[in-house]
Amino acid sequence: MDFRHTMKGRRALSAVAITTGLLLTVAGCGGGDDGNSDKGASTPSAATQSSSDGGKSESKAPESDTVLAEVKGENGLTLTVTSAKRDEGGFVTVEGTVTNNTDNTWIAANWRGDERELSKNGASIAGASLIDQKGKKRYFILRDTSGRCLCTQFTGGVRQGATAQWFAQFPAPPSDTTKVDFQVGSMPPASIEISEG
Repeated sequence: MDFRHTMKGRRALSAVAITTGLLLTVAGCGGGDDGNSDKGASTPSAATQSSSDGGKSESKAPESDTVLAEVKGENGLTLTVTSAKRDEGGFVTVEGTVTNNTDNTWIAANWRGDERELSKNGASIAGASLIDQKGKKRYFILRDTSGRCLCTQFTGGVRQGATAQWFAQFPAPPSDTTKVDFQVGSMPPASIEISEG
């Protein structure tokens, strides 16, 4: 009989704990209404839109005035680098856009790299590298423990005439190295300057 009472008590405590957790979750998701709740609350960022639709739609983010480099190649592709920032964590984040001026949907097949580990990244910019001419070193894209690149994947490709945003993260070259070449696929190298983030 004591066993039954103990089990009933445990069930009651479990039910109270679960109910409390659910109430706190619902209260936390509610958010306050200060009259400004419709200002950008339901609009995802342009970067989110670009990555969630696989770069199929044109970028809706305001274009940066700064263009570090722009190269053309591969039958009408245009690669633009708009930012290269050194972060405190010991890496460099490079960002930009790719515009598909070819006759078909572009799927970035030869941008993913030749390494076997990179084959899991599909149509991505995983094969990109930074070349430090001064230090005579090549820096490959960073990866997580599963071999996925810390970079943009162009899921579904980029439609003809469309522009997609991309990013790629690399180990940082020494602090006195400020100029590097960004290279991916058969695109010509793009000389860029690294700024401090």
